[in-house]
Formats: sequence, structure tokens, C-alpha cells
Amino acid sequence: MSTAVASSHRSRIHWGRLARRHAWTVGVYVLLFGLILYWRTIPAEWGTFDVQSLAIDALPFAFVAMAQAVVIISGGIDLSVGSMMSLINVLSAKYMFDATSGQAVSFRESILIAVLLVVGAGLGGALTGLIITVTRVADIIVTLAMLFVWGGLALAVMQIPGGGAPLEFTKLAVGYTFTPWLPTGLVLIGAVVVLAWVPIRRHKPGLSLYAIGSSRTASFLSGVSVSRTRIGAYALGGALAGMGGLALTATSGIGDALSGQYYTLNSVAAVVLGGVALVGGVGGLVGPIAAAFVLTLVKSIMILKGVDQNWAQVIQGTLIVLVVMIGGLALRQRGKHP
Repeated sequence: MSTAVASSHRSRIHWGRLARRHAWTVGVYVLLFGLILYWRTIPAEWGTFDVQSLAIDALPFAFVAMAQAVVIISGGIDLSVGSMMSLINVLSAKYMFDATSGQAVSFRESILIAVLLVVGAGLGGALTGLIITVTRVADIIVTLAMLFVWGGLALAVMQIPGGGAPLEFTKLAVGYTFTPWLPTGLVLIGAVVVLAWVPIRRHKPGLSLYAIGSSRTASFLSGVSVSRTRIGAYALGGALAGMGGLALTATSGIGDALSGQYYTLNSVAAVVLGGVALVGGVGGLVGPIAAAFVLTLVKSIMILKGVDQNWAQVIQGTLIVLVVMIGGLALRQRGKHP
């Protein structure tokens, strides 16, 4: 009898600790669910088209939010993710479209190009991390410089919007799976999280990532290779930003060297709203994904309600500030009552 009581007590402690650890992420998804319920009341005939439109708008945002989250969890920040998206966007649009024949390449060739570009984006991110670790210059300074480097390369590749992509490739972002209520973009996001992030998170690379985000000194004393882990974080962030650039190509069908400008600071906003601590070592990717959809949906709702774009920016910023304040108060209360 006593054994059963002890087991029940341990179970309650486990679930209670789990609930406290992921309370913020759950709250973001509750907010997203509430916004969806309100959003349904605005259009005259809300349906699958609206769901697919939201997924299309939020897909690049979700990928860049994941990219930023990985770097911030490691204790850094990457201001070049938007420019990396732009570079991959124009490169994919250029090489997936044969300007001579005026036709897009085959779907198989487009997938090969996409894979090579994601690998290239990862190497670009690794280069950024290497520069930071070797020079020991602050992350924000190096990544700000890389913002101009990647942005300049994007303009060198394509000065005016153009290019294209195969129809089959665009369907990866604008199509649906099994039912119109399940956009392919959502499946892609879920696949990346399950196949890429979960294995990393549960094994040594992920543990090292969180360790250096919490304390680099303690991590070094524990045998963690701080430099290698930081470079790996930027490499993974670069690869995810590259996927965001491919998502831009798939959703828009063209390349634009300025397409990623919007996403740099918004990725930081999504990370903060998604429960990732800017000091590092806390959070995950699931929360920022939901935050990307929340911010996209807030903008869509305000457009449907006829709110001026300038005021829309003010409302978005106010929402983020309020959420951060609530999160800070919650952390203070947790410190007072362990």
C-alpha cells in the first residue's frame, strides 16, 4: 500500500514539474487557439482557404523563428537570419528556373538544389559561429556584419525580383496533405521538429546546447566543447534559416533580395513570445513556432478588421511587451516560491 502511495506521489511531482516547465509553451498555444476562435467569426465564410492562407504566411516565419531560437538557447543571437533567408530565396529562384528556356527545372532537380542550399546555409551559419569563437567579438556585432554580407550577396545574385520554381515544389508549401484542413506547410514544420530537433535535443549535442546557454564556464569545466557547440548552434540556425528561404520561394514562386528583411527582428519577437529566454539555456522550438503563427494571425485579424498598418505594428509590439512582462513576473514569483 505504501509503495502505491509513494508511486502516486512521485507521479504527481513529475507531472507538476512538467507542467511548470512547459506552462509558458502551453499558454502560447492557448493564446493561438483563442485567436483562431476569434478569427473564425470575422470572415463571412471561414474555411479551408483561410487555414491554408495562414499556413502559407506563417511557414517562412516559423522556420526563421526556429533558427533564431536555436542560437538564443545557446546564449547567442543571430541578426543575419533574415539576410540568409533572402540569399537562399534568390539562389533557389534563380537555379530552379531556366531563364533561357523560360521554364522551371524538374521537381527532382529542384529538390537537389534545395538540399544543397540548406547545406550551404548551414555552412554559412557555421562560418559565422567560427568567426565569433575565434575573434571573441560579441555575437551581435559579428551577426550584424554578416547581415550585410549575406544581404549584399543576395543583391549580387538578383537585383530585381524574378526567377521561379517548379509547380510541384511550390505545392510543398501551398498544398495540403490528405485533407484541405491539413496544409503541407504544417506537415513540413512538424517533420523538421521531429526528424531534426528532437534527436538533437535528446542527445549530447542538445544537452551541450542548453548547457552553454546556461553557463559557458560551468559547461567548460564539465567537459563540454563550448566553441564546437556554439559553431554547431549557428550551423543549425543557418540551415533552418535556409529552409525559411526555400519556404519563401515555395510560397511566393519568385526570388527577392529584400524578402528576408521583415523576418530578422520578428524572429526575435517570436522567440521571446515563444518562451525562450534571451539569456539562453531555456526554451525550445515548439513555443516559437506557435508564436510565429500568433503574430501572423494577429496581423491577419487586424487587416480583416481594417486597422491601419502603422497601428498594427504598435499593437504587435505592445502584445510582445505585455507577454514579456508577464513572463518576467512569473519567473520572479517562481524564484520566491520554489
